[in-house]
Amino acid sequence: MLRRKAFSLLKPIPLMSGQSNLAYKFIHPAIASHGHCCHRRSVDYRQRYKTHPGSAGGRTISAPQTKVMAEEELPGVLILDIGGAYGVLENLAALLKKHFHLITMKEFLQNKKEMSKKIQSIFVFECRPTIDRELLESLPNLKVIGNSGVGVDHLDLKMISSFGVKVTNTPHAVADPTADIGMALMLASARRLVEGCQIAVSPDTKYFAVDWLGVEVTRATLGIIGMGSIGYRVAQRARAFDMRILYHNRNRRRKEEEEAVGAHYCEKMEDLLQQSDFVMVVVNLTPETHKLIGKKELGLMKPTATLINISRGAVIDQGALVEALQNKVIRAAALDVTYPEPLPRDHPLLKLSNIIITPHIGTATVQAIHMMAEEAITNMLAVLNGQPIPSEVFPK
Repeated sequence: MLRRKAFSLLKPIPLMSGQSNLAYKFIHPAIASHGHCCHRRSVDYRQRYKTHPGSAGGRTISAPQTKVMAEEELPGVLILDIGGAYGVLENLAALLKKHFHLITMKEFLQNKKEMSKKIQSIFVFECRPTIDRELLESLPNLKVIGNSGVGVDHLDLKMISSFGVKVTNTPHAVADPTADIGMALMLASARRLVEGCQIAVSPDTKYFAVDWLGVEVTRATLGIIGMGSIGYRVAQRARAFDMRILYHNRNRRRKEEEEAVGAHYCEKMEDLLQQSDFVMVVVNLTPETHKLIGKKELGLMKPTATLINISRGAVIDQGALVEALQNKVIRAAALDVTYPEPLPRDHPLLKLSNIIITPHIGTATVQAIHMMAEEAITNMLAVLNGQPIPSEVFPK
């Protein structure tokens, strides 16, 4: 909600040189679609699309250039709503309208017979709308679900695939901003920035204590659990701090990739936990990674270590984390994700002084939101036009 309120106040802004001038923003979408034989239209809505380097994130995804045509001739895309507490942001809806005929869930439910024939794609924003079997069965021409964001743990990929519907995500747009938030949390926790700010602005503060100390990030050991695109970008940033970088991953990176960031592979996660001053979790949520970090793993960490989570809340056993923080098993924690989100207001994690929690803002930047929307649109149009799909997600 904090994200939504903040972005709802934004006005269109000029982008930096090299960025796409498409004005829109997307965050966490998830959806499913059903794909039987689609009725062929007489209108040709094929578009060309391209990707090229040059944005603040190192890459700009350019949405296809579309010929001007009547709205009813464009392929239909289902969204939850436009604006409000949970709907697609209005500037993003305007972007979608350049390529799709937008159909809200309310419009769909009010006229299922007519609308179900038009909907060929679903755009998932902030994990909405919910994709279930009933929805998929009601959309005979559905071909693709475009998720705005990289995580798809909110989608039942096997069920969606059984309807012949493809799922796409936006991995290229999220890597840099999510790595940035990981570094921000590590620095903020190490130097106790949140506490320091509270002390500095408190009306009760008469002096600054000389024994109020943090720890240094420079030359410390960082252990990265999950060395995908986000984890690797964290390593690139950590190298600038002269950090010793360890990583654990399902598959080892190529030697030249390791050398480029000075990373050392730990085949066993336990070895990484025992050596690291900061442990950063950057994995997808799967049955295998559910509660990946629990009481045993926390017990292996140094009592001076900090745990940072920028993946999914359920990757950490939060009950075990509360106990570890209360008993000083580890020094501190910094979380951009929890389970659920937000936490209940009486949750014990919210009462601790040695934790920082942010409201899942890893991709909450103007640039990232624009790129995610561009990438999602490119993916959906590629499916509808029978072209190669840049970022398809397959069921395991």
